[in-house]
Amino acid sequence: MPTRTIDPPTMTDDTLSINLPPVLEQAIRRCLDRACERNLALATAESCTGGLLASLLTDIEGCSHVFDRGFIVYSNEAKREMLDISASLLQDHGAVSHKTAVAMAENALEKSRADIAISISGFAGKARIGDEEGLVHYACARRGFETHHREAHYGPKERSEIRIDCIRAAIEMLENMMDE
Repeated sequence: MPTRTIDPPTMTDDTLSINLPPVLEQAIRRCLDRACERNLALATAESCTGGLLASLLTDIEGCSHVFDRGFIVYSNEAKREMLDISASLLQDHGAVSHKTAVAMAENALEKSRADIAISISGFAGKARIGDEEGLVHYACARRGFETHHREAHYGPKERSEIRIDCIRAAIEMLENMMDE
């Protein structure tokens, strides 16, 4: 029987390419170095970034030990099951809201051994009718400190651009929380 060669799939868009700006790569390294210096463990609770932040935080050799765990909670069911986000909170405020982002970060902190947890929930790319395209909510929680929230309006951009913007904002929030 003849041997058949199967070519890998070709991507026609940028869904699998991650082109980080050098300044963002440096910020991630700086953030991880700070966590190492301060002996702080990190956790993530991600929706619209689909685990990208967790991946980047574990990508730098010699620093990844500060990462405790990540929760990828793309669906409402995952938010409820993995982070105990109440169905009523999701129904009353939506998955992309201030209250949900705060609950995600605080519950990720409680369900981990991390000192700081960051959450990201938003619409990266096209949104459903009635939802704001490019709306993202972040929350950063640290044991013994007040949880910080940030709301961003990125507008109609490419999905990958919004995700990179999300990583940039999340890294900044983590660094600020480490300085508390």
